[in-house]
Amino acid sequence: MKYIDEYRDSHLAQGLLKRIAERAAGIGRPVTFMEVCGSHTQAIGRYGIRGLLPPGIRLISGPGCPVCVTAIRDVDTALHLAARENVIFATFGDMMRVPGTKGASLQRLRAEGADIRVISSAMDGIAFAEAAPDREVIFMGIGFETTAPTVASMIRAAGQKGIANLSLFSVHKVVPPALTLLIADPQLKLDGFLCPGHVSMVLGAGAYAMLPEAGQAAVIAGFEPTDVLEGILMLLEQVETGRYEVAIQYKRAVRPEGNPRAMALMDELFEAGDAEWRGLGTIGQSGLFLREAFGEFDALRRFEVPELASEEIPGCACGEILRGIMEPADCPLFRRLCTPANPVGPCMVSSEGTCSARYRYG
Repeated sequence: MKYIDEYRDSHLAQGLLKRIAERAAGIGRPVTFMEVCGSHTQAIGRYGIRGLLPPGIRLISGPGCPVCVTAIRDVDTALHLAARENVIFATFGDMMRVPGTKGASLQRLRAEGADIRVISSAMDGIAFAEAAPDREVIFMGIGFETTAPTVASMIRAAGQKGIANLSLFSVHKVVPPALTLLIADPQLKLDGFLCPGHVSMVLGAGAYAMLPEAGQAAVIAGFEPTDVLEGILMLLEQVETGRYEVAIQYKRAVRPEGNPRAMALMDELFEAGDAEWRGLGTIGQSGLFLREAFGEFDALRRFEVPELASEEIPGCACGEILRGIMEPADCPLFRRLCTPANPVGPCMVSSEGTCSARYRYG
């Protein structure tokens, strides 16, 4: 691993920008690339990359923030589970302020007395369950292929330890089915994808084979400024030559085959099923749910959840922004009623959200 400063070298960045301008001129038409990773969204904003690129290159953000794509019905379900008596509800910090129906949130519910805890590691769920054997611990598992293996490991460890008071509410999602949906969307007219670096550490390059098959450029890139710029240059090279592939810029962390052990662990614990994404609707085989063999740890099997009357947030354009068909500035709430201090929609809550990144960095 090289020192991080090498990936922030201004002279290297200037050289990449020159080559990007030359490639863009050779293509001779505007091109549009989408990133589908919240860390890329944040990096592009933080380093002002949009403002450095030639006018003919457009970068748009897709559904790369797992908190943002969590359906409001799933948020409402989490609120119902967290409000149960004798329950410790645990989840990652970004979920605390994500609004449910009528502005309800885990943060507000905790202020009203519910025992809701922010975890830093999935294994915290086991620690909570062992420390309070007379209470039910419900863990809300959220994230893409990056976090799913750690949650799978927690459940497997709970089974090995014989822990009976721990269950999982899984809203984990997988990225490839969403990409298949996006490339078929006639409103987007994309030329390529900056593929997620962290997810690709698990999945490898083969998971994105549908992109070059559909005439889309694809590059797995890292998160430092020169990573992103080189990734854009590699996308342009594919568009200019018409030779599409899944290229790996982030070679210091991503192997073509991914992480077989992590994938095997996910496959052991989870099975794919249809899942609802905010803005994209229900996507087939895009959710991860505990297999029957681990059904005793499934919170939705252990606890009855009534039919919830979920309602979308009035005026919030998060769904359209996650699809890439609207920019944050197009939302009537952006910077007016919706800010990081007072987020109306989930895209403003998470630091990886498109609206949050645009608010902070422009």
